[in-house]
Amino acid sequence: MCKQFWIFALIASCLLLSASQVRSEEDDVASDDTPKVEDDIGKASEASKTDDEVVQREEEAIHIDGLSPSEVKNLREQSEKHVFQAEVNRMMKLIINSLYKNKEIFLRELISNSSDALDKVRIMSLTDSSALSATDEMSIKVKVDKENNVLHVTDTGIGMTKAELVKNLGTIAKSGTSDFFEQMSKASSEDSVSDLIGQFGVGFYSSFLVADKVVVTSKHNDDAQYIWESDSESFSVVADPRGDTLGRGTTVSLYLKEEASDFLEHATIKSLIEKYSQFINFPIYLWSEKTIKEEVPIEEDEAEEKPAEEEKDEEATDDDEEAEVEEEAEEDKPKTKTVEKTVWDWDLINEVKPVWQRPAKDITDEEYNNFYKSITKEHTEPLAKTHFVAEGEVSFKSILFIPAGAPHGMFQDYGQKKTDFIKMYVRRVFITDDFQDMMPKYLQFVRGVVDSDDLPLNVSRETLQQHKLLKVIKKKLVRKALDMIKKIDADQYVEKFWKEFGTNVKLGVIEDHSNRTRLAKLLRFYTSNHPTDVSSLEQYVERMKEKQEKIYFCAGHGREEVENSPFVERLLKKGYEVIYLTEPVDEYTIQALPEFDGKRFQNVAKEGLGLDEGEKAKERKEALEKEFEPLANWLKETALKDKIEKAVITERLTDSPCALVASQYGWSGNMERIMKAQAYQTQKDTSSNYYANQKKTLEINPRHPLIKNLLERVEGDAEDKQAADIAKVMFDTAVLRSGYNLKDSVDFSKRILDMLYSNLDIDPDTPIEEEPVDEEAEEEEEEEVDADDEEEVDDDGDEEEGSEEKESSEDAAAEETEDAEAHDEL
Repeated sequence: MCKQFWIFALIASCLLLSASQVRSEEDDVASDDTPKVEDDIGKASEASKTDDEVVQREEEAIHIDGLSPSEVKNLREQSEKHVFQAEVNRMMKLIINSLYKNKEIFLRELISNSSDALDKVRIMSLTDSSALSATDEMSIKVKVDKENNVLHVTDTGIGMTKAELVKNLGTIAKSGTSDFFEQMSKASSEDSVSDLIGQFGVGFYSSFLVADKVVVTSKHNDDAQYIWESDSESFSVVADPRGDTLGRGTTVSLYLKEEASDFLEHATIKSLIEKYSQFINFPIYLWSEKTIKEEVPIEEDEAEEKPAEEEKDEEATDDDEEAEVEEEAEEDKPKTKTVEKTVWDWDLINEVKPVWQRPAKDITDEEYNNFYKSITKEHTEPLAKTHFVAEGEVSFKSILFIPAGAPHGMFQDYGQKKTDFIKMYVRRVFITDDFQDMMPKYLQFVRGVVDSDDLPLNVSRETLQQHKLLKVIKKKLVRKALDMIKKIDADQYVEKFWKEFGTNVKLGVIEDHSNRTRLAKLLRFYTSNHPTDVSSLEQYVERMKEKQEKIYFCAGHGREEVENSPFVERLLKKGYEVIYLTEPVDEYTIQALPEFDGKRFQNVAKEGLGLDEGEKAKERKEALEKEFEPLANWLKETALKDKIEKAVITERLTDSPCALVASQYGWSGNMERIMKAQAYQTQKDTSSNYYANQKKTLEINPRHPLIKNLLERVEGDAEDKQAADIAKVMFDTAVLRSGYNLKDSVDFSKRILDMLYSNLDIDPDTPIEEEPVDEEAEEEEEEEVDADDEEEVDDDGDEEEGSEEKESSEDAAAEETEDAEAHDEL
């Protein structure tokens, strides 16, 4: 019994032990399945972002080559923080918002600064050979990092120390040039040092026109490499953890704004470099994409595959031993193919050199022509050129060209539209070509460049046009341009220059009072001396008759009109030479010239001709005036009352009976026609109406038979109606022959018709025969009338039918109403 008890106890203990083990295993499983709370639920969720991620994005926003985002973050924490001065902040806003109107000039400023830095190290190397020990390269490199939204401008110039970074970049318009002058004054000449502009000034801050942040990495020979960073509000400076990566020089990295993305385009940057910095002394490279062709070996799979045509050719040439030898030789050589490959490399942008910096004697005509084509984008060679150096109040170098042909539409919006033919450089840095007053309007066709060392390059780079030295430059440019025109070969001048730019010279006489004498010598006109060739005023004066005191000219619509003008009849007969003005601007030009070589100009269509000034001539004239006094008075007071100022004996007519002559300060017929043709001419213009309504002087030819006959009629009967009609017709013809317009053309045509009636013995009251009416036309009219009547009848019938239908419908409605009433009663 006891034995059985112990056996039962042993079995029970084993069962309890196994149950406890199973429970412990279940507890372990249960503990593994218990949910756990994540450290950062937000990080695990794709739809949310934590502050840590935002910080990480900010670290990656500014990418510096060779540094990870965490290194950039540590770099910023270790950097020295600086705040711009209060006035600097105000100036910064001024620069960014208003000082520079054209944002693209930021690249010009940065490249200019790089050029100055290279100039500094170059001059320093003349006395200190160790200045170039880090690198002998003297260049400017521009690289666009489109992926990171960054533009880099790197130079191998003098660089800046940490102190210079704080000093030069922390103060507006603070330039190291003045300090550099003091340091280098003992080591080099004043002339060489004066070429320096100053590495950083206001121009550097134009970077903030297009960039949110600017990072400047600089290495000076006397200091370690440092990084300067600014967002236009404050800046920081820190040692570069990458060490000396530049060797010597400066890299300016612009982290561009979203709206400035266009400056990440390769073509845009290239065009800006060509526009503004084409003539920088140092080479400018742009990191560019190129497509090259190269031979590469053919892989084995491609070599085994042969076109069917090649196999046929091989079978056809099996019997040709020479061909077999050639094939064996080709098989021995490695087989290659030509493929196109895209590579990136530095591309030289400023290949054209500033030839104006060289002495003129060292430059060939071909070099001048190539330079002209490069700045004008034309394919023709220039007609003339001048290369000069101006010294005095302002010093500058310049090359001016005259194109072979006039620009298209040169006189459309004359003087109002922008011209970019004169390009202004300051120390080979392009400043602008948007000058309204660099050249006067009449010389707007002149092309060229002007490079001055005396103009300022800080704030006034953008406001340079207002600088007082520009007036001096303009004055000298005009003188040199006129001298260049004067030196053109005589034949070329007439055949090419005058045909293209003659009107410009004439306008210059009108507009440029200070150079009027010089321009007058360049004028050319047709004269009575030669039927086709033009003459200068100097040639006219040389051919003048003895005792001739005036230069005679006559203006008209063309040479034929002027040659047949009544005003030149007596002058030509007496052997005087007359200048023919055949273009609208000619008379304005001569009026602007009071005299030439001591000889005054005389319009032969105006009073004051002064041919009969001898004693005998005066006596003859007085006798004729007395003889024709009755006719003169009759014309003024009776026949042509209110039409002429007076009637006098002529001193200019030989074949014509009379002519209408303007007063000394009145309008000639040609001038009146021009003034009335003005686009903005109005009836309310009091000045024009005054000149147009001025009474003219009627000059009569006492030797003409019509005038003699008219005198006899007037002396016989002053009330002779026929004589009055003849006088009016003569006056109208004189108006037309003298170049004026008839005020009453209807009355003139009526008088001509009356004269025709009289000569043909036709009664003016004879009725005019009426036009006969064709029978066919009458029949067509009758048919049309009948058709109209039929249409009226049809319309009446339709109306009757409509009324009948209406009556029938009314009857039907009445019947229906009666039926309805009867039904109701039932």
